[in-house]
Amino acid sequence: MIGEHTESHVSGDHKVPLLPVQEAAEGTHGRLSFTLKSILTLQNFYVILGPLLSLLICFCVKLDAPPTSQKMLGVIAWVFTWWVTQAVPLPVTSMCPLFLFPIFGIASADSVAHSYMDDVITLVLGSFILALAVERYNVHRRLAFNVTLLFCGDPVNPALLLLGLCATIFFVSMWLHNVATAVMMMPVATGIVQRLPAVHEQSDAVNKFCRAVILTVVYATPIGGISTLTGTGVNLIIIGMWKSLFPEAKPISFNTWFFYGFPVAIVILLCFWCIICLLYVPKGSGRALSSYLDRTHLKRDLEALGPMAFAEKMVLSVFGLLIVLWMTRRITDDIPGWGSLFHGLVGDGSVSVMVAVLLFIIPNMKQEGEKLMSWNDCKRLPWNLILLLGAGFAIADGVQSSGLADVLSRALDFLQDVPYLAIVPAVSLICSIITEFITSNDATATLLVPLLYHIARTMHVHPLLLMVPGGIATEFAFWLPTSTPSNVVGFATGHIEIRDMLKVGVPLKIAGIVVLSILMPSLGALVFRTNTGTQ
Repeated sequence: MIGEHTESHVSGDHKVPLLPVQEAAEGTHGRLSFTLKSILTLQNFYVILGPLLSLLICFCVKLDAPPTSQKMLGVIAWVFTWWVTQAVPLPVTSMCPLFLFPIFGIASADSVAHSYMDDVITLVLGSFILALAVERYNVHRRLAFNVTLLFCGDPVNPALLLLGLCATIFFVSMWLHNVATAVMMMPVATGIVQRLPAVHEQSDAVNKFCRAVILTVVYATPIGGISTLTGTGVNLIIIGMWKSLFPEAKPISFNTWFFYGFPVAIVILLCFWCIICLLYVPKGSGRALSSYLDRTHLKRDLEALGPMAFAEKMVLSVFGLLIVLWMTRRITDDIPGWGSLFHGLVGDGSVSVMVAVLLFIIPNMKQEGEKLMSWNDCKRLPWNLILLLGAGFAIADGVQSSGLADVLSRALDFLQDVPYLAIVPAVSLICSIITEFITSNDATATLLVPLLYHIARTMHVHPLLLMVPGGIATEFAFWLPTSTPSNVVGFATGHIEIRDMLKVGVPLKIAGIVVLSILMPSLGALVFRTNTGTQ
């Protein structure tokens, strides 16, 4: 009876099975184990590490300075830990000073928020809107084909063709961000490579030329970015930090940077071209390539784009207007430029936004009522860079206002007797190596440029003499595919390997450091007027 009752009970009541109880317990255990495994990850450890280091510094580290300097050091540890480990997305970390500064009593919410929108930020906004217009109307491709056609030679001259490709990429990168330039110019490079035989059918000379073409995009892109303020976020960080750390000094204008950055970039580009020709253009390359590359092919591709439309012409006109306004706003101290008409109130960012607004007013003559740009086209604006810049400026302000700057200066007193000519190569080398392991060059510059400012003050030299070469050196991420997004773009084509990057990157990094070490104390001193006295 009991057995029958039990059996019928078991079979009739599906809610209380006997055998599945163990399975359910095992399932619960599995779920618990899975939950613990998903929580105890290295990524989550990094998330906790930031605030943990901040608390340890606030409670355990004693500084001979106001309490706010200790709190500021804790905030820096938190933010920098998350930046370096990428525990949370970089732009999200960049927003942290907006709540950390008020909570830690370092600065008010209003004063921190002001760091996230100044003239440098508006410069980025305007120039990127123009870059999106250039990309939308394929202006960059037409420019690339025209310049390459000019340099190709008849019969083909591989070294001259690489120089033409270098010059084209260099020019585009002067005005557009590095990643945008790499993405836009890589199809031009792969278009050249696709005219050549398949890899297994290539001779050694043709194979080397294929690699050289891709490497040209990878390296000419960051080199061109050195030339102008808008070429790369690093340049904007340097001038923004200078303005924030030393507000009473004259801001660095677009024109001033160009007079230094352009010659430096040209010299480094020529060094790169020599290196790439020595390593990848052996004797007889011209004969090997002559049957695949000629002016006829290039002309056919250019003709395929069709005649220049009204929209392209207007984008080029607006682009030219922006360059002219930037270059003539403030020329020299003796020739003030058109900016003096507005009593110096107009900045490079004002010009950038004003010209960008024109793109939303001028019709593109394709469809009725359609303008050159619409707001939908601006969804790809680089908010990550904008937030990173804002965070960098906020941290620089906080270091000054909290008293931490004085602590850093005292800690670096041992450097005051080090010769300047010895410290510049060392600083450039260290910055260029660190940038290989932090994916964002902008983040690397944000970490290091303020420190270089305080090192220079300790050495009693003008801060720009270290800030400029050290900052530019963070662009020398030449060794690894993962060092910077533009490297990834080239590596993803499958035409180059890590050994190719090391073969070119090692001598190019050395050449770049030598150029900075020579031109900063000579040309840089003249352009930035650093010989008028230390700051």
